[in-house]
Amino acid sequence: MTDKSCCDGEATAARSSGSRVVHCRDGFRWDGVPVAEYKAPGTSWNGVSRTTLVGNQDEQTSFHVRYFEIAPSGYTSLEQHSHEHAVLVLRGRGVVQLGEQTHDLAFGDLVYVAPNEVHQFRNTAAAEPLGFICVVDARRDAGVAVAREQTAK
Repeated sequence: MTDKSCCDGEATAARSSGSRVVHCRDGFRWDGVPVAEYKAPGTSWNGVSRTTLVGNQDEQTSFHVRYFEIAPSGYTSLEQHSHEHAVLVLRGRGVVQLGEQTHDLAFGDLVYVAPNEVHQFRNTAAAEPLGFICVVDARRDAGVAVAREQTAK
């Protein structure tokens, strides 16, 4: 058995009994898994795509695993919601705002976003995307946009 990196460009997806292996390709794209817009078009975010890896193919999980990619100078919505989620950075550099604090992010960093915490992810790199895995409850509420002024006291 050979140890393979996430995006080594070998093999194809295999399924048996509902279980599966989905291989990652160059550019952090997975075989047979579509890339979608982060949310409906709007002005509260810029340059973000979402790939749902687990949670939209008839799995019976209580969680979803998604890969987000933020283009250089891009950002997610500044928002809050009652569900929690965990984020693991796989590529690039950026920052995350949690409440009133901002934290630098790089490969391997883990972010836990607590329920109702105002948060936003931003790519601060000039050339490379900021890519991260996000694990979230399958049943969750929609995020509510927060005005930047509401985060300052």
